[in-house]
This record gives sequence, structure tokens and C-alpha cells, in this order.
Amino acid sequence: MQALLSLEQAPPLSAPLRFFLTAPLFAILAGGLMLWSGPALFESRWSAQALAVTHLMTVGFMLQAMLGALQQLLPVVAGANIKRPLWIATVVHITITLGAVCLVAAFLTSQPLLFTTAAVLLCLGLFVFIVAAARALKGVPDTSPVIRGLRLALLGLGVTVSLGLLLALSLGGSFKVPLVSLTNIHLGWGFVGWGCALLGAFGLTVVPMFQQTPAYPEWFSRYYSRSTVAITLLWSVAELVAWELVASILSVGVVLMSAVFALSTLHLQRQSKRAKPDATGRLWQIAMLSTLLAGALWLVARVWPMVTQWQGWPLLFGVLVLFGGFMSVIIGMLYKIVPFLVWLHLHHQGRGRLIAPNMKKVLPQNRIDRQAMAHLLSVGLLVLAVFWPQWLAYPAGMGLVLANGWLLHNLLLAMRVYRDHLAKLNAIPVSEAVARH
Repeated sequence: MQALLSLEQAPPLSAPLRFFLTAPLFAILAGGLMLWSGPALFESRWSAQALAVTHLMTVGFMLQAMLGALQQLLPVVAGANIKRPLWIATVVHITITLGAVCLVAAFLTSQPLLFTTAAVLLCLGLFVFIVAAARALKGVPDTSPVIRGLRLALLGLGVTVSLGLLLALSLGGSFKVPLVSLTNIHLGWGFVGWGCALLGAFGLTVVPMFQQTPAYPEWFSRYYSRSTVAITLLWSVAELVAWELVASILSVGVVLMSAVFALSTLHLQRQSKRAKPDATGRLWQIAMLSTLLAGALWLVARVWPMVTQWQGWPLLFGVLVLFGGFMSVIIGMLYKIVPFLVWLHLHHQGRGRLIAPNMKKVLPQNRIDRQAMAHLLSVGLLVLAVFWPQWLAYPAGMGLVLANGWLLHNLLLAMRVYRDHLAKLNAIPVSEAVARH
């Protein structure tokens, strides 16, 4: 395992936790918007409702969860301590939350001022985070693939944010850009140059640690993140200068990078020491299979005109990537990270006075299993709704609301365990604590 954890460097619990608890709220809003829009949402990837749901999931759910994970893993895994972590977390959380809400409202109302406001808020929050993370990583020796991967993922985030700023300001009327081309590049960086690069770096630690697998192979650890960012960069340049053949070839490479991560992870999971995968392992498996299906769909659409002419294929691709892929991975990570953080902080505060509850007591496995099944059902309904929106748009929206309401409920239960145990600690008399110690 890379750079084994420096647990004493963990930031205050509330720093990452606020992001983790906010993420399901955006997914609930996405489900609510599906219920409000009905079948109209599935008419086109360019519909206002589809764009709003997409950004509820990317700028809302995904970004909140990933920034929360970075708040925790940068100091613990990479030894990169963010200065004033609570202040940074507060500023970043408030600005990206308000920015996400403004962006979604902008898509639904087409108000230029909302696009501009969203761009300013999101860029402010992410600029603060990127600068704080970069400063924390500056003094850390580049000795681990995890550290190199995190640096490259932050670069990918910076490019994604910059492209999003250009698009938002263009939609706000500030200037004109080639919307379709720049949107595709923005998606490429968001899903691969930032998302896959970050998951590749996280996976080096969290997959072997939490799923009891062997380490990723040396070639993956050494080359995956840098290859992902490099290919995405080359494709973006070719796309911008209209080198159509080169851009087409490199775009295949971008998609294949996500497939490399998926296949490598599935191969490791087959070698797990667990007798059978738990809910988290199954969520990762579903995520990797969804990623492979999305990549296969994209490749087929490139060569088969019948698929290209079907207006629903970009929507199906988005459902597989966002809900089947990233969302499944993130839920799996939350179910490991949050109970672990609760145990860790209670263990440190207990100091021998009272034994901290183990992770399975913080969040019982049966609760995780049931919510994971609800999530998988909602993904299945979303996939089918692309084909039969008149029948399944509303059940898919309701499934998303229920699954993520359940996720939020489970995370809040973990927080209740934390508060109850902390109250017991504080109730122990000083004399009794000294005697126990």
C-alpha cells in the first residue's frame, strides 16, 4: 500500500464531513427535478432539465464528495497538511454549494446573471481549494505514485474549472465560444482528466486497504495518472485546432484510459482476500462495469451511424458514467471513509478512557446493504428510463430521491453514534478517567 496512513495528521472531523453530508442533498434535488420534469428530461442531452440534472450530479454530488475526500486524504495519505483546514473547508463549502445552486437555476431559467454569479462563486471556492492543496503538496517529496496522482488530479480540476468558467461566462453573454466543442472538452477533462485521475490516485490506497486486494501493478501506479492527463491534454489541443483525424484517434485514447482503470480494478477485486465482496466491493464492481459499458457505447456510436442517429445514446452514456460509475464509487467510498473517520476521531479523543466503537458498530452492514440495493435499483430505473421515458421517468426520479435520502440517513446515523459516544466520554468523571488510564 502506498504511503501508509499518517492518522495523526487527520484534519478536524467537520472539515470533510460537511462535504459528505451535502453531497446526497444534491442527488435528492436531481431526483426531485426528474419528478418535476417527467419524460421531457429525456428528450435531449441539451435540454435545460438534462443540463440541470447533470450539474446537480457533477458540481453538486461528485464535487462535494471528492473535495471532502481530498480534505481528509491529502494530509493522511500524502502527508500534505492544509493550513487552517476548517477555514478553508468553510469558504470552499459555502461558495461551491451556492455556486452549484446558482448554476442549476441558471440552466432552468436561462438568466445570464445567474450564469455569471455561478461562475464567480465556483471559481472562487475552487481557486481557494486548489491553492491551499497545492501549497500543502509543495513541500511534500514526490516519492509516491499517490502524491504524483493527486498533483495531476488537481491540475485536471483546474483545467475543468477554467473550461467551465468560459462556458458559464459565454452563456451569461460576456463573450462567445464554440459551445459544443468546448463542452465536449469540458466533459472529457471533468470525467477523465480530473475524475479518473483522482480515482486512480485514491484507488492506490483505498482499494487494497478497504477491499483487501493486492496492490495495483507497478506500471499502473507509475504511469496511469500522468498518461490520463497527458492524453486528455493532447486530445483537447487537437480538438481546439480542428485536427479532426488526430482528435478522433486521441479521443479513443481518452476513453480507453477509463477502461484501463476499470479493468485493472476488477482484476484486483477478483484477487480479494474476502470470501465474498461486501456492499462496497459490489458498488465498485458495478461502477467499473458501468464505465466499461459507457466506453463501449461511445466507441460503437463512433462507428455505427444507427447508434449515432439515436438521440438517446448521449443520455444513456451519461447515466452509465454519472450514476452507474462515479456515483457508485463515491457511495462505496463514503461507506468506508465516514465510519473510519468516526472511529478514528473517537479513538483519539478517548485516550484509553472509553473504547471507540468499531466501524461496523458506527454503521451496521445491513443498513449499508439495503441502501446499496436501493441505489442499484435507481441506476437500473434510470437506464431503462432512457428507453421508455413515458413509463419510467417518474419511477427513476423517485428511486433517486429515495436511494439518496437513505444514504443521507445512514450518514447522519453515523454522526449520531459519534455524538452519543462523545457525550459518554465527556460524562466520565476526571477521577474515573485517571483510574482507567
